[in-house]
Amino acid sequence: MKPGYHPENQREAGVSTLIEYVIISGVLLFLFIVVVLQVNTNIMQGPAETLEYTAFSDIGNGISTRIVDVYSLAPTNGNISTSFDIPDEVAGQDYNVEVYSGDTASDQYVMVYRGNIASNISLAGISSTRNVTGNTTGQGMNRIGYDSEGF
Repeated sequence: MKPGYHPENQREAGVSTLIEYVIISGVLLFLFIVVVLQVNTNIMQGPAETLEYTAFSDIGNGISTRIVDVYSLAPTNGNISTSFDIPDEVAGQDYNVEVYSGDTASDQYVMVYRGNIASNISLAGISSTRNVTGNTTGQGMNRIGYDSEGF
């Protein structure tokens, strides 16, 4: 009999090779599933939320500027209104815009939000002299109005 040659162990060698492949394939499949679950959270969702926040900040700044423009043109007696368009969707989804007062009478903000992502932009320059309120969405044309007698 040759050293290392055992005819009675040949069937066991085939089974141990199969078990080795099954274990290695199982471990690799488990690691693949973990990586796939992490890719969505870290590589796709994070940058999308950053993009949404930046877009919301830009939209809020644009609306704040338009409100200040209407205030600067507002007549002492009379009314003025303007229509404007903002993006219908950000990252393929709708969003909301709300103008609200803060803790004190001089604090007013434009908040653009969807879900847990929100951007608050201060209405600098007019918040202490005029009370501004309202809300809208990105859909269609939007309108800002001023009436010296109030709405």
